[in-house]
Amino acid sequence: MDNLEIDPLGADGLAEFASALRTGANTSEKATRAYLARIEKIDPRLGAYQHVAADSAIETARAMDQLLAAGVDLGPLMGVPIAVKDLFAVDGMPSTAGTQLDVNDLIGSEGPVISKLRQLGCVILGKVKTVEFALGITGVSSPRGTPVNAWDAKDERLPGGSSSGSAVATAAGLCAFAVGSDTGGSVRVPAALNGIFGLKTSFGRLSNKGAFPLAAHLDTVGLLTRSAADAAIVYSNLTGEPLVSAASVSMLRLGRPSNYFYDNIDPIISDRVEAALEALRSAGARIVDLEVPEAPEREEYFPKVLPACLIASLGKERTAAGLELMDPVIAKRVASGFEVSAVEYLELENRRTLSREKAVGRFANLDAWVTPTTANYAPTLSALEDPEVGLSMALGMTRNTQPGNYLDLSAASIPLPKENYALPAGIQIMCPPSQESHMLSIALAFERLLGKPVLPDVSGFSLSIATGS
Repeated sequence: MDNLEIDPLGADGLAEFASALRTGANTSEKATRAYLARIEKIDPRLGAYQHVAADSAIETARAMDQLLAAGVDLGPLMGVPIAVKDLFAVDGMPSTAGTQLDVNDLIGSEGPVISKLRQLGCVILGKVKTVEFALGITGVSSPRGTPVNAWDAKDERLPGGSSSGSAVATAAGLCAFAVGSDTGGSVRVPAALNGIFGLKTSFGRLSNKGAFPLAAHLDTVGLLTRSAADAAIVYSNLTGEPLVSAASVSMLRLGRPSNYFYDNIDPIISDRVEAALEALRSAGARIVDLEVPEAPEREEYFPKVLPACLIASLGKERTAAGLELMDPVIAKRVASGFEVSAVEYLELENRRTLSREKAVGRFANLDAWVTPTTANYAPTLSALEDPEVGLSMALGMTRNTQPGNYLDLSAASIPLPKENYALPAGIQIMCPPSQESHMLSIALAFERLLGKPVLPDVSGFSLSIATGS
């Protein structure tokens, strides 16, 4: 039985990787080859990658090693092997947006975020799968395939979406971190279900250029990382903002919404969140109740606005002609957009504008809001065979994340302590727009108190184990 290569990202994440690279304990090429070997062995079962760019990744890694040896240091992300959601253009790699339709004209050439990661010396291993058009929260998508959750090698479980491949690849040790996008929870939900950290930036903080537009006024670039510490490093280098340190827990004043966000939560997830909140209280954080009456508005907004925006991006003719090529569930959602009138759309947007202004005011004297990320654990794929169950699951996955997009907040999902629980879950923090650095300092404080994420044992996904060879 072949041994699975050790994940090149050590226990201390990107900081440790950067140190090992500069002391000569590791090289970018060695790390890249290890990731490619892990992809070859376990991704046939996990299905995270849409396209693996092995040759160009090795070539880039070798170039980074040569630069470093010559005294050229591009910073802490130099030589780090990463994955990119197949919603973003990456020069030299195919872009599908998870669909069989040709949408390259809507994606265009490589945008500022991917170009910046290249400039920082990142090694792009390839493109990871996305739900078709990024229009789905469960992770299920038939046109290009559905990755499976890395936490269960026996019963296939949902990865969450739409950044499904990004989350699975990061959790399974098939990249150091991954780029994703979040329009209604597409970074935070898969992060929570796969036990990793997910950062949703506020709109416009990181450019959407060079990415397929689901809803151009809502789409936000996000990061899926092993930890809040890693996310802070990546965010700082992408934006040029100073690297933050952990906030003092005893100085935090956190809002716990008394309406909506804690309704219909799985009892065990609820207990885990309350235990985390009690740990914060014991460490001196002040947690106060507040109402967020705007949160339920997401239930009317997203089912109408997202399909309408997608049709506007694709064009009516291409949409109508391509419905039969789409995932059946997604095709049904897309088609519903034809029924949305201009008046309905504008009324919803006007209401959202007012609600965003009110929501920012509710952060007065608060550092962040704290909620469960999802209402339930990652269900098995077979559970979706019942349409009613599938709808209920999807609603449970988005109920706590969509308000963050609706109100244009910065948000993150932090893994809850694993302890003896079989499956991971997340706790969500939300801050006003453009307060990502402050939010990351809070996330670091949470992580220091609650402990770093525990990653899954993925040896059961190895082809050699699966075939008994």
